[in-house]
Amino acid sequence: MAIKDLLAPKQEQVLRSYLNDSWKTLILSGAVRSGKTYIDNLLFLMELRRISKLAKKLNKPNPMYILAGFSADTIYKNVIAEITTTFGLNIKFDRSGHFRLFGVEVVKAYTGSERGRDSIRGMTAWGAYINEASLAKASVFSEIQKRCSAPEARIICDTNPDAPTHWLKKNYIDNTDPKAGIKTFFFTFDDNPTLDDDYKEKLKASTPSGVFYDRDILGLWCTGEGVVYRDFDQSTMTIDRDKLPTDLTYYVGVDWGYEHTGTLIVFADDSQGNTYLIEEHAHKHRFIDYWVGLAHDVQKRYGSTIPFWCDSARPDNLNEFLTHGIRAYNANKSINAGIEAVGSLMKAKRFFVVKNSVDNWLNEVYQYIWNEKTGEPVKENDDSMDAMRYAIYNQHNKAKINLQRNTLF
Repeated sequence: MAIKDLLAPKQEQVLRSYLNDSWKTLILSGAVRSGKTYIDNLLFLMELRRISKLAKKLNKPNPMYILAGFSADTIYKNVIAEITTTFGLNIKFDRSGHFRLFGVEVVKAYTGSERGRDSIRGMTAWGAYINEASLAKASVFSEIQKRCSAPEARIICDTNPDAPTHWLKKNYIDNTDPKAGIKTFFFTFDDNPTLDDDYKEKLKASTPSGVFYDRDILGLWCTGEGVVYRDFDQSTMTIDRDKLPTDLTYYVGVDWGYEHTGTLIVFADDSQGNTYLIEEHAHKHRFIDYWVGLAHDVQKRYGSTIPFWCDSARPDNLNEFLTHGIRAYNANKSINAGIEAVGSLMKAKRFFVVKNSVDNWLNEVYQYIWNEKTGEPVKENDDSMDAMRYAIYNQHNKAKINLQRNTLF
């Protein structure tokens, strides 16, 4: 069977570069589901075999290799589970969480925290595989580089794009100095021909316009431009209250405020995957007792077990909610993931606003814009936008999110 029968054309290019080109660091950058990790997983196994032969030739017992990723969970899902399933390997971990493969000891390093350096301090590595490199702390990435000092040690990476000001883009991908030895390949979503056409069509159609489409589908390192929720269309996405379906699951987003506007917004999901903004309360200079009373009113109308996804910046307010029998949680406040969750609903035309139910929200949604320098939204006109993000992202991902307070009493 020929290589072209096993790999997509872009993956084949990477393999040929691995076999024939001289480089120190190989970076595969680009769109989601474009085949980057698959080919890197193959190269990871090839690297272990190469290192095993090289260490024997140099009479160096127990060569060590770094397998790095954002967390233990991402390393397992993206690398270990994939290679065991695809290549039929049996991986057994020792007490330290290391494993041996082809005679090489593989040491895991977690790049999502500065503590990730601790597991590899003092280590002489024969190479490294860094999964999801743009999520790594720059200091951990640098430490991995320093550790790869054994003869002919090489580093392979894969990453989704971020802002063009990201350290990985500026310091490595854009580094064309031949002495740096950096080789880069860029992938687009369409570089993976193995994906089902229906899946590809639906993902393209549901990915929010602008920065998310440019990064996730086109594989571009870019900032946002203009309005964040450019797919919101007031003419088609507002409905009369009497048009609401009856099979609704209700939940609430809360952004605390006093000098700036505090917001409490009620949402609902139907069984068809649509989300509805039911009502909004936005006020300045209100103390916690006002919000407690408002939350009780919401409970009376939508059910006592309705969840409130709250801004974690005010633990005293959250505790007041809990003390008064309100099912309150600290929300995961991930900005880009939360915006993408909301934007995907709008792009897929599954987001609706009940007419005459919002005021502040409707004012903010057209003024909520990207900061081109930071790649995140400008911190203005964002009170209702934050409450919406907390509610939708956390409610739709509650099975995956580690809740900080998931027991009432």
